[in-house]
Amino acid sequence: MNNEATATAVDTPPARTRGRGRRPADEVRADVLRAVGDVLLAEGIADLTFERVARLSGVSKTTLYKWWPSKGALALDGYFHAVQDRLAFPDTGDVRADLLEQLHAFVRLMTTTPGGRILTELIGEAQTDKELATAYRSLYSSERRRLAAERLRSAQEAGQLRDDVDVQVVVDQLWGAVYHRLLVPDEPVTGAFVEALVGNLLGGISSD
Repeated sequence: MNNEATATAVDTPPARTRGRGRRPADEVRADVLRAVGDVLLAEGIADLTFERVARLSGVSKTTLYKWWPSKGALALDGYFHAVQDRLAFPDTGDVRADLLEQLHAFVRLMTTTPGGRILTELIGEAQTDKELATAYRSLYSSERRRLAAERLRSAQEAGQLRDDVDVQVVVDQLWGAVYHRLLVPDEPVTGAFVEALVGNLLGGISSD
């Protein structure tokens, strides 16, 4: 699909049947986040504006600014909702298999869709945008860390990980390594890299 066709498809608001009265806030937010996610995954963040989102979602700019103080915060929230189903954390009872499945899904999103470029752009902008940095922690990174830590604690309770293991450090060891390769691309982010990360962590690297 060429850029003109993509823009036309993205900029066509979905048909809605509106009844009388004000729509519920959850429905309004869902329309906004869906519109933002569609634009981001089709085009990236450069052409995302409050005016465009207002037109696509049928929500006033005043309401948008009330809920999201900056374009970055709006983009981040839309991005998180667009990808959260793909990054759901499985719990099959096998921590190795679940870590591999989630990390492979994360790597596929980061390397084979616009998601990786969008996230690195948002991380870059967060270095100079305090509101975006705050939103990144509250809307994205904290939630991703919480889900990963919950799964690892479940593995501890099942006796698959030692009780003295700091699960927050494990999160940094695994996902932090992927983010490092995404942001400092000296080495590729591949499926083999994911397998080695999990293998080294769970198997240990000491010869003793």
